[in-house]
Amino acid sequence: MKHTDNKDDSSRKGDVAEYYAVTWLWDNGYEVFRNCGCTGLVDLVAKKDDKVILIDVKTANEQQHKTSDNNFTKCTSRSKEQVKAGVQLIQFNPKDRSMYFTKHRDKTYDKDMIGMLHGNK
Repeated sequence: MKHTDNKDDSSRKGDVAEYYAVTWLWDNGYEVFRNCGCTGLVDLVAKKDDKVILIDVKTANEQQHKTSDNNFTKCTSRSKEQVKAGVQLIQFNPKDRSMYFTKHRDKTYDKDMIGMLHGNK
């Protein structure tokens, strides 16, 4: 296995984001299970109140915005396979280490799931 000390390595950034996502989800009452491999539709599987959520963690990219103090932009969207499977994205901002569930525009999941993702029971 190759070891790297490069903080800018995209694989390393993804690993850091996933570990922050695990602890963030724990803090919000979820049980969390990590993907054992480095490929696949999801990074994490989370369970809360008998609901299972498939999660892909994305790290926001730094960009200069002329109209805002926010220098980070949202990440890539879900693949067609992820949409079909109902995978939810968690965005990670590496500057302030904040996280949030992305509000998706499609209707691939039910209203109970939306409420649970955003803190409602």
